[in-house]
Amino acid sequence: MTATAEHLEREVKLAVWPGFELPDFEGLPHGLVATPAAEQRLDAVYFDTPDLRLARSGITLRHRSGEGWTLKLPDGERATDRLSRRELTVASDRETVPTELARLVTAWVRSCELVAVAHLDTQRRTVVLSDGEGTRMGEIVDDEVSVLRGRGVALRFREVEVELGERAPEQLLDEVVVHLRAAGAGPGDAIPKVKRALGPQAFEPPDLSGQPHDDGSAASVIHAGLRPTVRRLLEHDLGARLGKVEGIHQARVATRRLRSDLRTFGPLLEERLVSDLQAELKWLAAALGEVRDADVLLERLRSDCSRLRDVDSDAATALLARLEAERSDARDRLLQVLDSRRYAVLLDRLVAGVDDPSVDNGADGWLRVEAHAPATEVLPGLVARPWQRLRKAARASGPTATDEQLHEVRIRAKRCRYAVEAAAPAVGKRARPLAEAVAGVQEVLGDHQDAVVAEDWLRATAQHLDANEAMVAGQLVAAQRASAEASRGAWPEAWRRADRPKLRSWLGA
Repeated sequence: MTATAEHLEREVKLAVWPGFELPDFEGLPHGLVATPAAEQRLDAVYFDTPDLRLARSGITLRHRSGEGWTLKLPDGERATDRLSRRELTVASDRETVPTELARLVTAWVRSCELVAVAHLDTQRRTVVLSDGEGTRMGEIVDDEVSVLRGRGVALRFREVEVELGERAPEQLLDEVVVHLRAAGAGPGDAIPKVKRALGPQAFEPPDLSGQPHDDGSAASVIHAGLRPTVRRLLEHDLGARLGKVEGIHQARVATRRLRSDLRTFGPLLEERLVSDLQAELKWLAAALGEVRDADVLLERLRSDCSRLRDVDSDAATALLARLEAERSDARDRLLQVLDSRRYAVLLDRLVAGVDDPSVDNGADGWLRVEAHAPATEVLPGLVARPWQRLRKAARASGPTATDEQLHEVRIRAKRCRYAVEAAAPAVGKRARPLAEAVAGVQEVLGDHQDAVVAEDWLRATAQHLDANEAMVAGQLVAAQRASAEASRGAWPEAWRRADRPKLRSWLGA
C-alpha cells in the first residue's frame, strides 16, 4: 500500500432537478475546450464511526472499487458554497482501512472503530475542461447517485460538480458555475455526497463545537476553560503527526495548559482523576516537548548562523544537520506515542469529560461538590496559590540567581498566567492586566532559558565536531551567553511591573 502525493481538491457542488441537461460549453472563458469523457459507474463504501464523527466534522473516508481508498480533510476556512479539501489516496482492497489513512483521523475516531456507514452507486458523466495546449484545467461531472440499503435503494439524488485542476486559477470556478446556473442548475453548496446519504445525524455539530452552559458556578468556568483547550489538542493532532512546526507547538501548548488548569482547579476536581490525567498528559507532553524543543533550538541557531561569515557556512550547515537528525529521531518517537491506543483513550477521556464534567467515561464524575459554588467566591482563592508560589520564587532569585532558579521563576510565571486566564470568565477585565504582566516575565525568562538550552546543546555536541564545526559552535555559544545576560538584566524590571499590588487586589493576596 502506497499513499499518493497530497492533492488539494477545489470544487463546487450544484443541486439539479431530474430533467436538467448540461449546457453547451461553447464560449467558455480563457479559451477553454470542453470534451465529454466516457460514462462511469462508481461503487463506493464510506466509513465512519457509528456516531458519524468524521461526517460531522466535514471529513470523508471511502473505498471506491477500482480506485482504492480516499481520505478528504477540510483545508482552511469552510465556505458555504464550495469545498476545499486535502485529498489522500491509497491503492488497497476494502478489507481494512489502510493504516496510513486511519492514523490521520485518530483525533476524531480516537478509540472508537471505523465501520461502513453508507454504500453509494453513482452513474457519472464527465466533461473535461482543458486549455488550448491540452492541459487539464478541471472537469464537470454530472452524478446520479443511488444510496443503497441492503439490496434496495433508499434514496436517489443528482448533483453536478465543478472541480478545478491544480493549475487552474480560482476565478475559473466561479465562471463555470455562472455558466451552469444560467442553464438552470441550483445554487452551490458544500455538502459532500455522503452527508446527504447519511441524513440528519451527519449534520449535527462536531465534538466540542457548542458553547457550554454558564450558570455562574465554578463548574461552568472549569467547563468553559477546559473545552477549547481539548479542542485545540484535537485540531492540531494532524499537524503534529505530519511534523508541522505549528501543529506540534499548538498541541504542546494545549497539553501544557490542560495540565496547568487541572492543577489550578484541582481542589474542585476528583483527586484520583486529576492524578491520573496529569500522569497521562505528562507522558504526552514529554513526547511533544522533545520535538518542540528541537524546533525552537533549530529556529534560534539558524538565525544565529545566518549572521556568520560566509567562510563558516559549510560548518554551520553541518552543525545544523546534526540537530535536524535529532529532531527527526524525536519525531519518530512522538509518532509512536500518537499512534498508541493509550493516546486514543486519553483523548476519549478528555472529550467525554469536558463535554460533560459530571461523567468520566462511565466512571465517577470529574467534579467535586465544591465546584458548584459561585465562581466569584471560589476562583480568586485558587489563583492566589500559583501567584504566591511565583512571588516566592521571584523574591528568592536575586541578581546572582542561577539559571535553574530563573527557569523555576519562568515555570511559575507560566502556571500563574494560565491560572489567571482560566479564572478570567468569572473575574472579568480585572484579570487581564495581571495576566499580561506575568506573561511579560514569562517571555523574558523564556528567552533566557532558550539561550541556556542552546548553549548546553552546543557544548554537549562540541566533542563530536571537527575543527571548523567546533569553531562555529564556539561563536554560537558566545551569542547565547550574550543573549542570556541581556535577559538576565531585563527580567527584574518585568517582575517589578507584575508585582504591583493593584494588579492582584482581586486575589486577596
